[in-house]
Amino acid sequence: MGETPSKIMIEAKGITKYFGPFVAVNDLSFSIPQGQIVAFLGPNGAGKSTTMRILSGFLAPSAGTAEIAGFNVIDDRLEAAKRLGYLPENGPLYNDMTPIGLLKFFGEARCIDPDKLRERLDVVIEQCAIRDVLEKPIGKLSRGYRQRVGLAQALLHDPDVLVMDEPTAGLDPNQIRDFRQNIKVLGLTKTILISTHILQEVVAVSGRVLLIHEGKLIYDGSPDELKQDGSLEEPFYRMTNYGNPSGSIAGRVGENDREQD
Repeated sequence: MGETPSKIMIEAKGITKYFGPFVAVNDLSFSIPQGQIVAFLGPNGAGKSTTMRILSGFLAPSAGTAEIAGFNVIDDRLEAAKRLGYLPENGPLYNDMTPIGLLKFFGEARCIDPDKLRERLDVVIEQCAIRDVLEKPIGKLSRGYRQRVGLAQALLHDPDVLVMDEPTAGLDPNQIRDFRQNIKVLGLTKTILISTHILQEVVAVSGRVLLIHEGKLIYDGSPDELKQDGSLEEPFYRMTNYGNPSGSIAGRVGENDREQD
């Protein structure tokens, strides 16, 4: 008997987004099955954050659809939101609140049962190592602790899917190391999509890369397949170099390759 196909947990179908005449995302399609940690890679301005906002339901696409665990993020937003934890690059953290106050607020906003909320608070506080700062104003916390609090709120309702936009931006090397370790542990039970432009991030945490440039998907595969001489730097530069004609990029990932993914 063959293996049962994994459930698709994140799916983009022909997503396009216009801001006036500017095309931020251009007919973008991909699917991520249950249990994968995927790096969403691209240079600044490639359309990563716009795509993340569309996947999370915060931004409506101009065309195409996005689904989380089979639920359309626009038409079935509440059902999709139950299964999604979203960590934006600059998370919605209220500076005057404490981490414990913020987490309780988000728990109540999500209508989590009080007994269940107490249980989940204990879990995420330990998981994200924020017990020492629970009563401190968020505005007084370091960037690293703010990211931990942001991750705690994203995990509070125990979602099946995590979508994170530049989660290690601004962190020091020790904080980055701790955060990456957290991602690896979370990846044992969750499907994770991490937006980044940091090449080391890709190798450190992911088993698959989605590389976009100018709003288009130009590579979908493993980091190892993308490497050249043991490094991602040269192929990343070559495939996203603004001097290259778009035709040469398209030649690396043909339509037949995309249809097989």
